[in-house]
Amino acid sequence: MAEDIVTRLTAEFLKSLAHPARIRILRLLTPGERCVCELITEIDIEQSNLSQHLGVLKKQGIIDSRKEGTKVFYRITHPSVLEVIRAVEKTIGDQISESQNLLSHLGKGGGTGEN
Repeated sequence: MAEDIVTRLTAEFLKSLAHPARIRILRLLTPGERCVCELITEIDIEQSNLSQHLGVLKKQGIIDSRKEGTKVFYRITHPSVLEVIRAVEKTIGDQISESQNLLSHLGKGGGTGEN
């Protein structure tokens, strides 16, 4: 029962990261807090679209915000989320490397069945 809950929560967490704009937002927030006005110019998407992505990340507890006058600033609440992204990127890099090695091997006649 508890394992099912953790599995479901893990899937929901990963789903909240599953959009290129959200990954870009997190990369921009990696050095520290940023104003939403900076995020809009850097990500180059409509403000309403950005707000939706920020809302998904905030609802999941990955980021938080604070208001200062008319500006809203966002920050990553759990930097360990960056480790998740790095782990995925490493896996992708490993897969690409393996594919390149296989293609290189096949290009040298390794996949022709010859011994």
